Amino acid sequence: MTVDDSASGADASGGDSPGGSAPGESSGGGTSAGADSSGGGSGRRQTSDVHPTPHHEVDHTAEPTKDPLAIRLEQLILGADRRYTPFQAARTAGVSMDLASRFWRAMGFADIGQAKALTEADVLALRRLAGLVEAGLLSEPMAVQVARSTGQTTARLAEWQIDSFLEGLTEPPEPGMTRTEVTYPLVELLLPELEEFLVYVWRRQLAAATGRVVQAADDEEMVDRRLAVGFADLVGFTRLTRRLEEEELGELVEAFETTCADLVAAHGGRLIKTLGDEVLFAADDAGTAAEIAMRLIETLSGDETMPALRVGISFGTVTTRMGDVFGTTVNLASRLTSIAPKDAVLVDGAFAAELARTGDAPESEAEAAEAAAAAEKEGEEPPSYRFALQPMWQRPVRGLGVVEPWLLTRRPT
Repeated sequence: MTVDDSASGADASGGDSPGGSAPGESSGGGTSAGADSSGGGSGRRQTSDVHPTPHHEVDHTAEPTKDPLAIRLEQLILGADRRYTPFQAARTAGVSMDLASRFWRAMGFADIGQAKALTEADVLALRRLAGLVEAGLLSEPMAVQVARSTGQTTARLAEWQIDSFLEGLTEPPEPGMTRTEVTYPLVELLLPELEEFLVYVWRRQLAAATGRVVQAADDEEMVDRRLAVGFADLVGFTRLTRRLEEEELGELVEAFETTCADLVAAHGGRLIKTLGDEVLFAADDAGTAAEIAMRLIETLSGDETMPALRVGISFGTVTTRMGDVFGTTVNLASRLTSIAPKDAVLVDGAFAAELARTGDAPESEAEAAEAAAAAEKEGEEPPSYRFALQPMWQRPVRGLGVVEPWLLTRRPT
């Protein structure tokens, strides 16, 4: 599967409409293994938060759960009892109901009418966001964006942990026990450890992201940066979905995503998102991206349980927003993936030129042969290249004009 060029390689989900869990309400939706990593919990296209529903017009059908165990778990996780209606919470926080609604929807929480479902933590969160705006540290749209990015990321994280992690651990250890009887004490034990781990990972990722941004050449490059962007796509995945059982398909997707995530991280790239049969990754330089691409092909082609893989990479200016990447460079990488041969890597001309510039690949095999002959004549070591580039036939690519792909391979040592 490749991303349509109109989407710029990103999911168009806004993540701020009803459909997530209400503050203090447990979500009933699940996220599939192949969901887009930018999704905000529900997996549906969301509506804009520009015109939030006034509190007196909110849908009163989205009542919080009244299940006793769900309420006990909620109190355990949130550390507080339900105390406020949305209107009371906004008033206590000193925030207009209009702004409170925008923040809650951006975080992925459903409209709950005026049910008493909110806690002191909800009031404190409103105060913090509004305080950042009042202090001039964030504009109001930026504060909403912070709420949305945090809500979308943590919603998927929570779904993953419940669906794959807690589900397996809460198998009743003894006959006659129910999963429900096991869940509460397990959550009680895990909650503080998972919370500490979440903060640790977030700080590490924040430090890495900040380091990349401050090293940008200029202020403009902090937003629109030059990156290598690559897609890795399983070949024939649609046919596989008709043959495999759901459990087998889920295991294959999980193995694919896990392998790609590990290889991308290990070799210095960043996994932008996964889309089931496809992953999108980025790297600061062409050499890193080329190494990742070759490792992906080499690793997965050696796995008999995996379909063939194809990779497309391009190099150029990329706009980054909320952890995702957009622009012509992303679209081109997607198109190169769709025309790449099985178990092969296609790159664009800019990527090939960047590899040549950094000395990771020769500009041509003729030049490499001449350099080797000259070095041998002088009794010197010939130039060493990691990769080889072979020009392919020029071809028109929908929406991008005529491009000349290059086949990327490892250079024999």
